[in-house]
Amino acid sequence: MKETSGISLDNAAVAATPKHLLQFAVDQRYDDYTLVDHAVWRFIMRQNIFFLKEYAHKVYFQGLLDTGISFERIPRIQEMNDILAKIGWGAVAVDGFIPPAAFMEFQAYKVLVIACDMRQIHHIEYTPAPDIVHEAAGHAPIIVDREYSKYLQRFGEVGAKAMSSKKDFELYQAIRHLSILKEQPNSDPKEIEEATKLVEHRQKHLGDPSEMALLSRLHWWTVEYGLIGPMENPKIYGAGLLSSIGESVSCLEPHVRKIPYSIDAMNQPFDITTKQPQLFVCRDFQHLKDVLEEFASKMAYQVGGLEGVNKAIECNNVATCEYSSGLQVSGVFTEAITDEKNSPVYLRTTGKSALAFGNKELPGHGINYHKEGFGSPIGKWRQTSTRPELLTDNDLRELGIVQGKKTKLEFVSGIVVEGKIDEIVRRDRRLVLITFSNCRTKYGDRILFDPDWGAYDMAVGERISSVFNGAADKDAYNQVALVPKERTIKVPSDAKRKKLENLYAQVRKIRESKTGYERLGEIWETQQAEHPGDWLLSMEIFEILDTIDQQPDLKAKIEKFLNQKKATTKDLSTLIGWGFRLVEYHKRPEYQATLQASPK
Repeated sequence: MKETSGISLDNAAVAATPKHLLQFAVDQRYDDYTLVDHAVWRFIMRQNIFFLKEYAHKVYFQGLLDTGISFERIPRIQEMNDILAKIGWGAVAVDGFIPPAAFMEFQAYKVLVIACDMRQIHHIEYTPAPDIVHEAAGHAPIIVDREYSKYLQRFGEVGAKAMSSKKDFELYQAIRHLSILKEQPNSDPKEIEEATKLVEHRQKHLGDPSEMALLSRLHWWTVEYGLIGPMENPKIYGAGLLSSIGESVSCLEPHVRKIPYSIDAMNQPFDITTKQPQLFVCRDFQHLKDVLEEFASKMAYQVGGLEGVNKAIECNNVATCEYSSGLQVSGVFTEAITDEKNSPVYLRTTGKSALAFGNKELPGHGINYHKEGFGSPIGKWRQTSTRPELLTDNDLRELGIVQGKKTKLEFVSGIVVEGKIDEIVRRDRRLVLITFSNCRTKYGDRILFDPDWGAYDMAVGERISSVFNGAADKDAYNQVALVPKERTIKVPSDAKRKKLENLYAQVRKIRESKTGYERLGEIWETQQAEHPGDWLLSMEIFEILDTIDQQPDLKAKIEKFLNQKKATTKDLSTLIGWGFRLVEYHKRPEYQATLQASPK
């Protein structure tokens, strides 16, 4: 089956994902994976069985089986979707890093984003760029655990509300650019150095971290690099560790500091381009949820008020302020007028704005109507002690607030709204909006709205109860998804590389068909003559010969070659050592049982 799309609309979770998120989806282009790619995948996955069997959280291996992830070949997104659907999740293919807000919102809809690039052979241990090993073999298996699945979705819900800053996005762009360069073949070292300095500069000058920046740290130290269990013997559950052979081995060693997980982890920055000097250990997955809710309780979307409105203004991007009536105002907030108690009494947006309720745009109140901005008072009215949103139609009549009649509303703050009432809007029995014509709105001597400006739509609500990132109804608002313009770079397949890929294909066919063993010597000699720098193909041939216990002379030659590589090439020493240990482990009954249970 050829993979043709990053979107699987027959998966319920994916089908429920809003259009503005699906703009990030790309084709997996499964046929673009080479046999070298599949060999790298196979090596990593089999190493994971070897090492993580003892050190990963107990759900990990069951998760590999339950999510249909093969140890032998790179998974298809469609196949994963079919299996993830059984636990209420889905997956879409994306191109590398996507903006944190979009990543979080996908999680809220129970959709895993899977970067479909495959790390190069010289990045087997670790890659700074997200790839299909990290996403499919790191994130996917752990969500089989019900408590963790709830945590991940809840994190997405909270993260989708988090206020971010322009500097956050600039840092994301710098990190994405650096990760692309580091995974790009034949990158210019000077260019990598300059990109690294840019990341460091933007990290250093981030200023006071936004909600999104702090939440991203909690995400990093749990979902990506988390440990779980007793401090003296924790297990691995973070996807960044599960997908990194090198770091999964080193992370449990004494030189990596282990810290009990708490909300204080939000104060610990991280470097995405290197191994982590410290890790956080949670007691259990409920512990993660408790810390997340502790953080969320202090966020603008739960606190609202002037603090929240100021965060909306500071972010200089589309945000939503929700009145206590439930009316949601979305746009770029530019002003909050406060009273003598420093409480917000009037807010204003500039440029295209929209009104919504329950995250659904109110008819006639989209960006085409409110294209120049929106402004409205906040608070109680002098005429009544009742919260304005709770006033009934009878209450309004007694106050002289009747459609078609002129009225004068005085707010406790001192703001005065005077004009003819054209429309009164309710949602869920709450008063949310009053539209005036020939209206003047004043605060002391300041004119906030003049009759010559047209109809005046006045939001109703005692206070601002919630402030969050983005538009309330993103699809209706037509909020531009910040899809990265810079794309990940594929390894070019020239004639020489295609010959190497053909050798890998031949070895895979021999291994899977269990025939043609007599050709292994010829294949190895060709590899030695034309691709002497490659080591993984030699390891695959060595493994086959050890398994069938044939051609001892050829096996000895290959073993000598690999040991020479191991001794003379620092970067390969650990990998080749692991490869030899894996060949021995391959013979054990427990490995064979695991291999037999895995999808093919």
